[in-house]
Amino acid sequence: MYSAVMSTPERLIEATRALLWDRGYVGTSPKAVQQAAGAGQGSMYHHFAGKSDLALAAIRRTAEELGAEVEAVLGGGGTAYSRIEAYLLRERDVLRGCPVGRLTMDPEIIADPVLRTPVDEVLGRVRARLAAVVQEGLDDGEFGTRLDAEDVAATILATVQGGYVSARAAGTRDSFDRAVRGLLGLLAPRTTGH
Repeated sequence: MYSAVMSTPERLIEATRALLWDRGYVGTSPKAVQQAAGAGQGSMYHHFAGKSDLALAAIRRTAEELGAEVEAVLGGGGTAYSRIEAYLLRERDVLRGCPVGRLTMDPEIIADPVLRTPVDEVLGRVRARLAAVVQEGLDDGEFGTRLDAEDVAATILATVQGGYVSARAAGTRDSFDRAVRGLLGLLAPRTTGH
């Protein structure tokens, strides 16, 4: 399943990431991880103290990846609106959901402060980065002055995460796409005309 050039710890982390996304924490058994990674029990426990330690490494990797993807889109050139539009319209497997957002629905992860922390931190960084882009748009006169950057950032994040949930429930990405179009319509820069 994983490249032979990947180290055993890398294969274990990648297998855990995939299993957490598909099965959640409870469904991610050490045996399933070992099978998916092509690693033995001894190898797993040589590199990681246990399931929780391995899950933490996988969650951190997933959080880092999401943070980098968001920064790549929001840190690019263009207007604030165009960067937010690019973030909202970026390629996603909508019906599979957000790998970080899915972790927030896992009771075992949310109940464990150590496992929950990287999830909370990356969502906070995404929200803060969105707020900074919105603030740029406000400062440049691109958006209406009655908007609050923090509130808009929270709305963008809620639209994306809620869009995943409604799309998964309906079995079609239509509700996600409609939510994104609606939000973009609300944020569209005002044009001056008579």
